[in-house]
Amino acid sequence: MPKVLISDPMDPKAAEIFRAHGVEVDEKPGLSKEELKAIIGDYDGLAIRSATKVTADLLEAAAKLKVVGRAGIGVDNVDIPAASAKGVVVMNTPFGNSITTAEHAIALMFALARDLPAADLSTQAGKWEKNRFMGVELTSKTLGLIGAGNIGSIVAERALGLRMKVIAYDPFLTPERAVDLGVEKATLDELLARADFITLHTPLTDQTRNILSRENLAKTKRGVRIVNCARGGLIDEAALKEALDSRQVAGAALDVFVDEPAKQSPLFGAPGFIATPHLGASTTEAQVNVAIQVAEQMSDYLVTGGVTNALNMPSLSAEEAPKLKPYMELAQQLGSLIGQIEGRRLSGVAIEVEGAAAELNPKPITGAVLAGLMHVYSDAVNMVNAPFLAKARGLDVREVRHDREGDYHTLVRVTATTPDGPKSVAGTLFGNAKPRLVEMLGMGIETELAGDMIYVANDDAPGFIGRLGTTLGEAGVNIGTFQLGRRTAGGEAVLLLSVDSPIDQPLLQRIRALEGVREVKPLRF
Repeated sequence: MPKVLISDPMDPKAAEIFRAHGVEVDEKPGLSKEELKAIIGDYDGLAIRSATKVTADLLEAAAKLKVVGRAGIGVDNVDIPAASAKGVVVMNTPFGNSITTAEHAIALMFALARDLPAADLSTQAGKWEKNRFMGVELTSKTLGLIGAGNIGSIVAERALGLRMKVIAYDPFLTPERAVDLGVEKATLDELLARADFITLHTPLTDQTRNILSRENLAKTKRGVRIVNCARGGLIDEAALKEALDSRQVAGAALDVFVDEPAKQSPLFGAPGFIATPHLGASTTEAQVNVAIQVAEQMSDYLVTGGVTNALNMPSLSAEEAPKLKPYMELAQQLGSLIGQIEGRRLSGVAIEVEGAAAELNPKPITGAVLAGLMHVYSDAVNMVNAPFLAKARGLDVREVRHDREGDYHTLVRVTATTPDGPKSVAGTLFGNAKPRLVEMLGMGIETELAGDMIYVANDDAPGFIGRLGTTLGEAGVNIGTFQLGRRTAGGEAVLLLSVDSPIDQPLLQRIRALEGVREVKPLRF
């Protein structure tokens, strides 16, 4: 009988569900690191919230552990690479507390608009400062959403009900999805200049870290009010303090901080600042929902092998895995290639298979393409959750299976819909095992996709390859492989080069300055 440990406070329904599925369960919240490490070796599953830290050290002691289930969204407290290396599946419950978090953001907007915390303190201190607290209405104000995914879309719906105008910045938001949500799609600069209120609903990635930087805060409409119930690190806290002091920002309400628990912060005491201790998911309903979901998911995995909302494992049966593994590697590489070149402009993607690939289950191949496509925006995306993320973002995903026989015994083609028209890449397997790119943007080009690479679109002209090689050589960058494709002599050409070291921005600028260069981007696989 599988055995699960619940190491954080969790609704009793979780334990009931485990037992109903024939899973033995122990509830031991509040264990110290040493106590948890001493007993974790007895368990097949570990159900947690945010308090338990699943570190590499703990995983080393977890000899039997098969699955970690996080009742909630964030997995900052789980070392996912270490878990993957140990063969431990990490699951979360991404939709259980969406409404609760969205409602908290709306509540903080109201609190900012009417300065409710300060008014409460003043009144309870025996003062009656009615004229001191002059607020603003939400009606007719412009709300700027940074992130319009699951939670952001709920906030948009509530804000529209308050008769606010909603604009949204989100690289994944398509025009069609924006229409469905009733919001206006905007660039980040447009949003900063127009929004009366800004609320953030995006994961913390290299691309979103300090998205409200000192520079971007200076671009905001004077008197803006800002809410963050998403992740600490999205806002430069020191810069926000300066903006509050100068009244560039009239108010800010944060439920999350860079360092938590936030016992100290430069923001504490700033004018117009409201803080809550990461309460986004703290409602009775949300706690019940995530507890039920994590117990159901973990039980299903431990009893039947079913995988739901895993962050580090594809959804595969034991029979399919050996055949699909090289195809998924190829698909992820193709998705990553088109994503790194065109990702922020995509509105749709088509995954076509022909030959031997057409005889396989297409879902893992599609999941792998989407994981590669979106990996440049979030490290948490994988072959399991990528299709759900694509759907939430309004990305039109199509699967096409061809019975025809082509030039290759098996072929996977990924075609992205962009404002400039369709852009496609295609690949095959050599020896039924080794992924190989064979076509890019309509041009034949054969190469492996691995390590650091450079993509260059250029005019096909004498001397260009020599100038490019000289530029790389002068920078001390060694070329590993060099593949060229072109449409016609003297027309458009593409180059894919593998290099032995990453390309820095100064070198990229030098390459862009070469005569005949149309586009250049660094790639990493």
